[in-house]
Amino acid sequence: MLKNYLKIAWRNLRKHKLYSAINVIGLSVGVACSLMIALYVLHEMSYDNFHQNSENIYRLNRDIKVGENFYHFAISPAPVASFMKEEIPEVEKAVRLRNLGSFLVKRPEMSQSFKETRLIFADSGFFDLFSFQLLKGNPSQQLKEPNTIVLSRTMADKYFRNESAINKSLILDGDETYKITGVFEDMPENSHIQYDFLISMSSIEEQASNNSWTSNNFFTYYQLRDDASLKNVIDKINQKSDAELAIVLETMMNGKTIEEFKAEGGTMDFFMQPLEDVYLQSDFTIDIGRTGNRNYVILFGLIAVFIIILASINFMNLSTARSANRGKEVGVRKVLGSYRSNLVGQFLTESILLSVFSFMVGLFLVVLLLPYFNELTDKRLVLPVDSPVFIIVLIASSLIIGMLAGLYPSFYLSAFNPVDTLKGKLSTASGNSAVRSGLVVFQFFISILLITGTVAIYKQLQFIQNRNIGFEKDQVILLNDPYMLGNKTEAFKEEIKKLPNVVSASYSGFIPISGYSRTDNTYWPVGQDASDNNLVGIQMWRVDPDYVTTMGMKVIDGRDFNKEIASDSSGVILNERAFEMFGFKRGEDNAIQTNAFDESNNLIEGEFEQHKVLGVVEDFNFESMKENIGPLALFMGSSTSSMVIKLQSDEIASTLSNIETKWNEFDSSLPFSYTFLDEEFANMYNAELKLAQVFSIFAGLAIFIGCLGLFALASFMAEQRAKEIGIRKVLGASVNGIVLLLSKQFSRLVILAFLLAVPLAWWGISQWLEGYNYRINIGWELFAIAGISAFLIAWLTVAYHSIKAAVSNPVNSLKSE
Repeated sequence: MLKNYLKIAWRNLRKHKLYSAINVIGLSVGVACSLMIALYVLHEMSYDNFHQNSENIYRLNRDIKVGENFYHFAISPAPVASFMKEEIPEVEKAVRLRNLGSFLVKRPEMSQSFKETRLIFADSGFFDLFSFQLLKGNPSQQLKEPNTIVLSRTMADKYFRNESAINKSLILDGDETYKITGVFEDMPENSHIQYDFLISMSSIEEQASNNSWTSNNFFTYYQLRDDASLKNVIDKINQKSDAELAIVLETMMNGKTIEEFKAEGGTMDFFMQPLEDVYLQSDFTIDIGRTGNRNYVILFGLIAVFIIILASINFMNLSTARSANRGKEVGVRKVLGSYRSNLVGQFLTESILLSVFSFMVGLFLVVLLLPYFNELTDKRLVLPVDSPVFIIVLIASSLIIGMLAGLYPSFYLSAFNPVDTLKGKLSTASGNSAVRSGLVVFQFFISILLITGTVAIYKQLQFIQNRNIGFEKDQVILLNDPYMLGNKTEAFKEEIKKLPNVVSASYSGFIPISGYSRTDNTYWPVGQDASDNNLVGIQMWRVDPDYVTTMGMKVIDGRDFNKEIASDSSGVILNERAFEMFGFKRGEDNAIQTNAFDESNNLIEGEFEQHKVLGVVEDFNFESMKENIGPLALFMGSSTSSMVIKLQSDEIASTLSNIETKWNEFDSSLPFSYTFLDEEFANMYNAELKLAQVFSIFAGLAIFIGCLGLFALASFMAEQRAKEIGIRKVLGASVNGIVLLLSKQFSRLVILAFLLAVPLAWWGISQWLEGYNYRINIGWELFAIAGISAFLIAWLTVAYHSIKAAVSNPVNSLKSE
């Protein structure tokens, strides 16, 4: 029986090549898209679950609210790890990590240095807490001694090809020598910790000398006992934090108690985050590396489900629409003795055969397209073809989808009355038109949602790129690591400024792009006692006198730095936000020069100096536009980790060549490394750009799948109404009138889908834009673009068959009557 089912199914599929091809193409494209998205979603959800005891490992984070200032940190103070290990029995292990940026690395016998960015300082016990594979070296001894370093396998191969790296040395930034004590396997891609160099924490003085509980610089990870109470652990940490904070408040805020501080809304509380949640559920001001987005993962998962549903809908639509053509077949089979169960089995076999074949084609498409998908998502996904679970799931999915997609048509077709079918009473029927119409509406409902989302994302990105951000980002290059020139930095800068097409140049590691140097503290105005109402959390940037000019910032009050005036070395320039928060008012005679910005008015003890306010710069975005512009102060000082060079708009290539020549004249052993400021700015929104690309691709594929079904339906409807069209033409109907007649049914469905999609699309876009403090307005044109696009796509899809039917000779359709 099964052999007969398969033979008839294959014969029927070959007979109706167009419908079969449309079904195979639609379902295979849907399978390929869904499978690639599923690989992506599973990969994103697998982060950090490979560590032994990962369910008991946490990261310590901190929320700080002082006055109007709120900070959401993934970093914590230096002494908290030792406190946890010594004072909290539930804590079995604790390790700190400290990121100090990039370094220039070389072997002692090498003249050429290499710029490395994946370096981090770590406490001993790193390999005890985390399950990264140590290939060489004693795990218990790693990172214990000062000036020791552990390399990844890739870096060991890079610097010590064909020889052992153990007990060899590397020089960092030209003067610090580190002994290599171990080599570890490259960190897995599904780890949120991604580094190639682990340097002993005892190598930096800060880890031992910084005992402040109000200074946050370290990422702290720890493992708890199985029976530990999470609440008890975090309560003990916060109690210690409150005790330390009370001392600071007593000293710096005129005897304010911790109870008063909290009653006024202040907080410096710690909270713990499970290790497996770090990658997908982090939105911190400062984090250890790149993170994902749980909402995007959910969204992509929904897109995968929608696409496979759309492909299945196509199958159901075409199967029910073709029911009239197979009505007589059903009648003949029933008259000859076929049971309904036999007919159901026959039609289900056809459906499953088509599904299995489509899955095979879809799998082949994944093999072809996965490299491009990996490039788009910046992943290294692979098909787990060697996994029995994957094979079983794939086969089961093809059978289940085949059954679900063919279940309704099978029972619908097998229920036909043989008398009616053989009399031709179903000859003009086309199945359950209400169900089919509903499925078409659902297809375009999803398509319109995806189109609207794509347009909104692109409009927001365009708004960000074109908005006045308060500084010039075009034709500006960032030259890396000029500090390695030592005492020749000023001479190098003067040489660069002399080059043709160089407008200006400036040194500073503080660049208004996420990822560069940042330092902040909390202050209050001079002449006032600290209170919850006058505390200001402010960024403090060290820049040279040419910084404001080179960055194209606008001084709106007072003046810029002047290196010819000695007292400017202790001056400060505030942005508008800081100026206002300190209670200054523009235009007042005493606002500039006389009022002092006093570094001693802060929540960290130490020796600080006063600075006269020299000027005010117009507010500029120095972080992502997801953040509000905060208060910022510019000080004259030494910060030569980057050089900002403003170029003229022409001859950029030759100017870069001239800059490289000058660089090599000063020190040819150092790598010449630069980036463009506008590219760095765009990289802040790389996740959104990739989201837009993925959205547009899958929106296009969803529309393509929907159009395949619509194309086949239009063909069938034109075929079913051939006699009606012939009669209308004989009675004088025009070609335009017939085209409009055949198209208006689908047009109504698209309009209905549009009306249903608009409210949900508006809500979804509104929720997404909430993440941006600077965002587009959701106007009617956004939905008009999506609606008109869907409408035109539907019309173009059905136009071919509508026009073909309208211009056909009525004699051909009426000659048998």
